[in-house]
Parts: sequence; C-alpha cells; structure tokens
Amino acid sequence: MSTKVADSIVAQRRYYTETAARYDHMHAHEGDDDDWNVRLVCAFLGVIGAKSILDVGAGTGRGMQRLQLSAPDLFVCGVEPVAALVDQGLAKRLDPSVRFIQASGDALPFADASFDAVCSFAILHHVANPAAVVGEMLRVARKAVLILDSNRFGQGRWPVRAAKLLLYKAGLWPIVNFAKTRGKGYLFTEGDGVAYSYSAYDSFDQIAKWADRLIVVPSEPCKADSWLHPLLTSRGVLLGAFKEPAK
Repeated sequence: MSTKVADSIVAQRRYYTETAARYDHMHAHEGDDDDWNVRLVCAFLGVIGAKSILDVGAGTGRGMQRLQLSAPDLFVCGVEPVAALVDQGLAKRLDPSVRFIQASGDALPFADASFDAVCSFAILHHVANPAAVVGEMLRVARKAVLILDSNRFGQGRWPVRAAKLLLYKAGLWPIVNFAKTRGKGYLFTEGDGVAYSYSAYDSFDQIAKWADRLIVVPSEPCKADSWLHPLLTSRGVLLGAFKEPAK
C-alpha cells in the first residue's frame, strides 16, 4: 500500500471518528436514505428470493435498519471499518435480527457465497481501491450485488460530461484527476471527508463478468432526454448484478 493511500485511509477514518455523533444528520441526503431506492432494492431482493443481505460500509447502520423494516423476514448484516460508527449503530438498539460488526470491505470476514445479496450505498467513492471492495462483494454474494453510488459522467454541463467520458475511455482521466487533486488522488471536504473520483460505471466491467444479468438504474429523479440515459443524465446510479439460478 502506498504512503498516499495509507494517509488517506487514516484521514478518512479520523474524520468519521470525529463526526460519528453527527453522521446520520450529515449524510441523511445520501442514497441509503432515499425511499425510492430502498424500495427498489427490496423489489430486486424479492425477485431473487433473497433471505440474507450484507451491507458493506454500513456507517451507523441506517441503511440496514431501513432494509430490515422494509423486509422483516430478511437477515441483514453490516460491516463498517470505523469503530466509532459501529458504536453509534449499536447504541441505536438495532433489531436483534440485524448483525453489525467492525470489518473492512476489502477483507470481508465471510466465506464465499455467504449471502444471497451484497450491497453498498454511497461508500465506494470514499475508497482508494474500489475494485478490491467490489471483488470481495462478488466473492461473498450468491445471487446479487447491488451498488448505489455517484456517477461523474452525469455531473456538470453536457459538454463537461461528454469530455469526462471521452477522457475516461481514452485512458486519460487519471492524468486529469492527478492534476485536479494536486497529486493526492482525492479531495477532502468537511461535509464528506476523503472522496475519490469514482463512478459506479467504473465497476461495470468487473461485475458484468460475474453476473448473468446487469441492470443500471438512475438513483435520483432526472429527465431521460437522451438514449445516453442514465450514463450522462444521472448524478448517481444503481448497478444491479444478478446470477441466474442453477438449472
């Protein structure tokens, strides 16, 4: 692990430790707090007949609570690397059927295919190596992986969106991002801590190799005025990757 990555991890975990008591209020606008997205995720879980789900990067467990309330028969488990956030979650007196443990998304303490579904809500843009986390999610999932996160290609004016897509496809985006972040690879803000330039589409090829079916859905209301929707029209997307049942 490079020094820059190690420093960013320390900075991010310090940030979440210091803001743990205010975490729910500060991040109430993010994907796991959107009723439409929660209902959509639960609908997918119903389609595949899921009995268990793992939430990776669960924060204080807000998303786990909403999943459990929406699907009472579902076994819900969450992992979160920051001890202060886990403590906040446990202090909420989560439903006894919800399991919440401290663990890192890039080293999940579960056997292969341990859960019917594995999800992450708006956490991969905080990770230096999202592919490692997604790889672990795919490893422990039996039927589905659901990733809800930001989409850089749907942000900014239309010429900017198209330019970002072209730069990414040409392999030049890392150079642009290096300059934008002054060599750090990430930005730091008081409202979001450490944030990397990540789009859920960055994980598209990785999960497509695992899945038999792949569904892409905009995660926020936006006008579908182009056949490039939601790639260039939505600031965030939900990627749903599904394994067909064995015949």
